[in-house]
Amino acid sequence: MLSVASDAAVLLDRVVAVVNKEVITWSELYKMMENEAADQVRALKEEERLKIFKDSEAAFLEKLIDIKLQIHEARRLGLDVTTEEVTEAVENIKKKYSLTDNALEESLKKEGLSFEEYKKRLSEQIVISKVVSQQIKNKVVVSEEEVKKYMEANKESFTDGETFKIKQIFLGRPKDDADIKVIEDRASIIIQRLKAGEDFSILAEEYSEDPSGKLGGDLGFIKKSQMAKEFIDALNSMKVGEFSNPFWTEKGLHIIRLEEKVAAQSTDEARESVLKQLTESQFSERYKSWIKGLREKAYIVIRL
Repeated sequence: MLSVASDAAVLLDRVVAVVNKEVITWSELYKMMENEAADQVRALKEEERLKIFKDSEAAFLEKLIDIKLQIHEARRLGLDVTTEEVTEAVENIKKKYSLTDNALEESLKKEGLSFEEYKKRLSEQIVISKVVSQQIKNKVVVSEEEVKKYMEANKESFTDGETFKIKQIFLGRPKDDADIKVIEDRASIIIQRLKAGEDFSILAEEYSEDPSGKLGGDLGFIKKSQMAKEFIDALNSMKVGEFSNPFWTEKGLHIIRLEEKVAAQSTDEARESVLKQLTESQFSERYKSWIKGLREKAYIVIRL
């Protein structure tokens, strides 16, 4: 884990931004990047990790400025967080992840956080949640008319029946029919390896002649109405997790694996899905506009 006391901090803990009357320091910015880094970034050597952080400084600083502005707005509106609320949040997290006090503190230590720092962060998250709920979330209202209008404009999305998430291994149809047996023999070898327990995605990368092969054969979710008859016929007798026997289409030979099957939505389910989608969209637009307004009213100086 990167330490702010490492060689990279020889510059001293300089101020990288001022937000209203509060300063943001280099160490605060880098601590945020450390805590939000993906596991693969954390696993890199310090020099490589620092390079990634350096390239991400500006984007993370903008995010940190937005956090500060929301906390300032919450304070201006008189919103606060009680000790009881923080304690409850800690207990909920322990319960969710089945952690003891010691296990939680050990986990925090690995993240470079003390328990007090962690509680401070939770307190900030709670107060931001309060101000966002008060100023935006509680004001978002999607009418029945808006839901109905959206569903009318996107009828085909709600009348398309089942959806399948599949992976495939594709062998292109040869120009010479005499070579068809060569393709079928290759498919037989693949089936034997699958039956022996080898990973479908790895075999797709090895054999598939489709661009999806580089993604382990992943074709994503496909609606039944968009599939060729040969695919539908194969899927009709398959359960999730199973792979098909090789089958031909005009393009070539396919072996597919059914990853997930999503049933057609009922009218009520579709309505709830649209309501959620429109609510999230309205919330996102209002949130961006609110943050923009906070920035316009604030005193912000960036010193990166």
